[in-house]
Amino acid sequence: MTGNEIEAEEILTTTFVQAFQESDQPDAFAIDSALLGELGQRFPLRKEEPSAVISPGTGLSHRNVRRSDLESAVRNLPPNERLLFLLRDVEGYSVVNIARLMNLSEAQVQRACFSARIRLCQVLAEQARTEAA
Repeated sequence: MTGNEIEAEEILTTTFVQAFQESDQPDAFAIDSALLGELGQRFPLRKEEPSAVISPGTGLSHRNVRRSDLESAVRNLPPNERLLFLLRDVEGYSVVNIARLMNLSEAQVQRACFSARIRLCQVLAEQARTEAA
C-alpha cells in the first residue's frame, strides 16, 4: 500500500498498538479496523475516483507480467482502489468483510476491485506496447 517498507512497518506497529489499547484481546475485526483507521489518516481512502474505462487491446493473456511491473502498476492505482485490490486480490478478504470494514456496500467494493483490475491491465498493456516498440 505504501511502496515503502519502513513506512509499512510503522503503520503495522501503530495498528497493533492502537488495537491493543482498545482491548486486551483484540479480534481480527478490531485489528483490521485499526489498520484501516491508520491507512485512512495517511491516504485519502474515501475520495471518489473515476472508474477506469475498458479500451480495446488491454488484455494481458499474450504475455507474462514481471513482478516489478505489477508492483509499480499497483502503486499507481488511486489509494482507495489500491487498498480494495490489495485486500481482495492479494490478501484474500471476502467482499462482505471488506464492505463491513470500510463501511461500503458490497457493490461498491466489487466495482472498485473491477476498476482496479482494469486500470492494472491498461497500465501493463501500455508497458508491453512500449517495450515492444
